[in-house]
Amino acid sequence: MTLAKAKVVLQTPGFKKAVRKLKANQKKDLDSAIKELMANPDLGDQKKGDLSFLRVYKFKMIKQLTLLGYNFDSGKLTIALLAQGANENFYRDLKRKR
Repeated sequence: MTLAKAKVVLQTPGFKKAVRKLKANQKKDLDSAIKELMANPDLGDQKKGDLSFLRVYKFKMIKQLTLLGYNFDSGKLTIALLAQGANENFYRDLKRKR
C-alpha cells in the first residue's frame, strides 16, 4: 500500500472531451472522486492481463455507478486520468485506445 499522495493530475484528451459533456452536478461528483484518489491513489483496483497498466476506481455519480480509469506513477507522484463512464463497454473501449 502506497502512502504517497498524488501531487499532479494529468488528463488524456479523450478524458477531457468526456468531462466537457458532463453537467455541473456530475462534475462535482467527479471532482470529489479525483480528490479522494489524490489523497489515496491505491483506492482503485489494479487490473490484470491486457489492462495491467490500469487502475479503476468505482464511485457514484448522481446515484449511478461510474468507473474512473487511471494509472499512478509513484516516482513522480502523478495520476493520469484515462477514462470515465458506466461499466458498459468501459474495458473494451480502453483496450481499443491502448
